[in-house]
This record gives sequence, structure tokens and C-alpha cells, in this order.
Amino acid sequence: MSDRIRRAWSSTRRVWFFNVRGDLIAGIMVALALIPEAIAFSIIAGLDPKVGLYASFSMAVVIAFAGGRPGMISAATGAMALLMVTLVAEHGLQYLLAATILTGLLQVLFAWLKLARYMMFIPHTVMVGFVNALAILIFLSQVPYLIDGDVTMWLLVGAGLAIIYGLPMIPAYPKSLPPPLVALVVLTLVVIFGGMPTLSVGDMGDLPDGLPVFLLPDVPLNLDTLQIILPTAVALALVGLLESLLTASIVDDFTDTPSDKNREAQGQGIANIATGFLGGMAGCAMIGQSVINVKSGGQGRLSTLSAGVFLLFLIVVLGDVVSMIPMAALVAVMLFVSFATFDWRSIPSLRRLPRTDATVLIVTVAVVVITHDLAKGVFAGVLLSAVFFARKIAKAIQIESELDEATRVRTYHLYGQLFFVAVDKFIAAFDYSEKVNKVIIDLRHAWLWDSSAIAGIDKVVSKFRRNGIEVEVLSPEGESGDLHDKLALHDKGKDIGIGH
Repeated sequence: MSDRIRRAWSSTRRVWFFNVRGDLIAGIMVALALIPEAIAFSIIAGLDPKVGLYASFSMAVVIAFAGGRPGMISAATGAMALLMVTLVAEHGLQYLLAATILTGLLQVLFAWLKLARYMMFIPHTVMVGFVNALAILIFLSQVPYLIDGDVTMWLLVGAGLAIIYGLPMIPAYPKSLPPPLVALVVLTLVVIFGGMPTLSVGDMGDLPDGLPVFLLPDVPLNLDTLQIILPTAVALALVGLLESLLTASIVDDFTDTPSDKNREAQGQGIANIATGFLGGMAGCAMIGQSVINVKSGGQGRLSTLSAGVFLLFLIVVLGDVVSMIPMAALVAVMLFVSFATFDWRSIPSLRRLPRTDATVLIVTVAVVVITHDLAKGVFAGVLLSAVFFARKIAKAIQIESELDEATRVRTYHLYGQLFFVAVDKFIAAFDYSEKVNKVIIDLRHAWLWDSSAIAGIDKVVSKFRRNGIEVEVLSPEGESGDLHDKLALHDKGKDIGIGH
């Protein structure tokens, strides 16, 4: 029994307690940095600040145990907040909580179906477009505060940005201290002691004054409710997984360690289910906070857990102080997040990218900005990439021919990929009016991918036979040959007339 306990403790220590000091310090830094963004994202979604703060606490604590990427931070995010705006405006918080729970259930289902492996089908240009569009939407969400604000608001926002961008330029400035947090503290002190009248966090809604409690969303359990929350939940699930798995890959690169992507997808789902029952908004992994965690020395699950626990301590014990934070400070922080999120290198790279890749990037960004739906932008980018790829592969098909003058036998050799996009080019490549005794179609160096390819072969054979020309088809080997033998009609004595 003692050996079993020792082995269990050794395993737990390797996962949780191998970097206690670094994980605790990093967790505290992340918790401090989470406060302004959690509040700001709540306001973007049209919610009380406590909804985002509870979500950030719940997501961080649960994902510390259930996630597949140690050291990664999950909380309320801008990407998710932007998808909630319409649902919250039209139906309120309770329907959002139901949608959050459904989001988690969908993500667990995706994990069980092992859909995380299909991240490989999202092209790099779509990911860049996704990140850039997210940055633009976060920026646009702050514009109303600048347009409707007064001189005090503008001066405070300018001062906040100066602090955030100026502090890192000071050689002696400690890199482990987040400049947005310093800006938050400084501007709050200036407003309080300077008696400056300006919009504060407390004006936007109530902050938590206690621990979150388990509750059931107050919505009817019927199909009407499902129809209301399902579109938002699907979008939240997809965008949440996309951003989480993308963040996991980034942390993998930073730490040179692997992660279990399917477990991470399942963990995100479990965390969102718990968050919905605790009164929080749906969340996902945060690229910025995860990088802060790793750069501050966080490596294990303890860093994520400590971030969530310390965040709850701050908002419950120091809630009165948090309520005095000026909105101008949060606007400055969110503008910084927007600028830092945008991939500025992608703009000059548009000239160097292939035209198709540049088009995919631009379309992804445009669709997201127009629809305010990150999922639609990703779908449009992936679909357009697939179309361009199919066209490119279809153009690569080659057909060479040779004529044996003695026997008047024409042999056509097919090289490349034959599928639905390339069928028309394949059919048009043959000379059906040539006076020959026999035609041999050599498919041994080709790949046949779908039923359209087989139907195209049948159509070519039919055209030759109508002109009284004998046709022999040399079938490829492997899966292409199996597909040909299974679906082709030209070698089975069946009618393959032109209409087939």
C-alpha cells in the first residue's frame, strides 16, 4: 500500500508540484492581468462585470484539472464575448447561461469524436485572418467609448496607452510586471485622488460580493429555447475550440512540450458546463494570458489553478476597489490587446503571398468584420481555401498519348489526381474523331478519388464506343483500383450511354 501511495504522490508531484514557486508567482501575475480584460469582455457582451469575472475564475480552476495543456490559461475572452452580444441583447443573461452549458456539451462531443485532429485542415492564412479579425472587432467595440467620451476620457485613455507602451522601454522595468496592470492602478489612483468625474467600472454593473453559487438557468426546457441558444452555442463551441487549440499549439512551441489536444477540447467543454452553472459566460483559452503565464515562470497545472483562486480572492475581498477602476483604463487595455493581437506582419506579406492565399486572408477578415461572427469567417476561409486547392490540383492533371502506326492503337497515359473538379478537363483531353482501331486508357499512374472520376472514365469509354472504337482501360492499383473496380460500368456489360 505504501508503494502505491508513493507512486501516486510521485505522479502528482510531477504534474502539480514540480515548480511550486514559479507556478504560484505566475498565477498571481495572470490573475492581476485577468481582471481588466474579464471586466472589459463582460461589458462588450452587455453583461455585468461579475459574469466575466466568475467565468474567468471557473474556467481557470476547472481547466487546471481537466485540460490537456498544463500552463495554459482559460477565461472569458473577447472572441467569445463578441459572439454573445445578440443573444444577450435579445434574450438576456439566463439564455446565455443555457447557451454556455450547451457550448460545453458540444465541445465534449467534439472531443469524443476526436475532431481536434482536424485542426490541420485550417490553413495558416485562415488562422492569421481569424486573429486579425478578432483584433479589429475588439478595437471596434471600444470606439463608442471614444466617440461618446469627453476630454477627460480621451486624456485618460491616452495616458493609459502611454504607460502601457512606455514602461517596457525603460531598461530597469521588471518584465514580469504587466504594463496594463500598472496602467490600471495608476489611472485608478489618479481618478480617485484627483476627484476626476469619469465613467467607472461600478457604473457598468454590480461586481461580485461573494462566492459563485450553483444555479440552473431560468429558461423553459423546450424546443423553442433550443432554437434560440443553439446557433450561438455552435458558434461559441467552434470558436472556443479553435482559439484554445491554437493557443495550445503556441504554448507547445514556447515550452517544447507536447499536449493532448483531444483532452484539451474535452476540458474546455467541462469547464464551460461548470461555468454556465456558476453564472459565468462561456470562455476559452487566452493567448495573451497564456504567454504571460509561461514568461512569468508558470509551467504546470498549479499556475492555472492559482490564477483562478487568486482572481476570486481579489474580486471578493477587493471588490470595492475594483469598482472604482475608470472605464478609460479598460479602454486603453483593450486597445492594447487589439494592437497586440493583430498580426502586423501580415500586411506587407500580402504582396509576397500567392494571390489565392492573400484572397483567403482578406475574405476571412472581411466576413468576420461584416457579420461579427468569427465562426462564419473561419468557415468562409476554409471553404475558399478548399476551392482554390481543388482548382490547383485539377490543373496538375496530365494526359499524354502515343500512336502505334502499325496497329493503329492510340494509348493515353493519365498522370495526376482525377476527381470531380478535374473531370471536364479529363473528358476534353481525348480525340474521339481520330481514325484508330483501338484506344488504351492507362490509369496505372493516376489517383482516382471519387465517383465523379469513375463516371468520367465511363463517359470517355462511351464516347469512343459510339464511334465504333474498341477501348481497353488499364486500372490503377491500390484504393484507386478498388474504387474503379467497384463503381465502373464500362467493364461490366452495362449501358453506359452518354446520359450516364
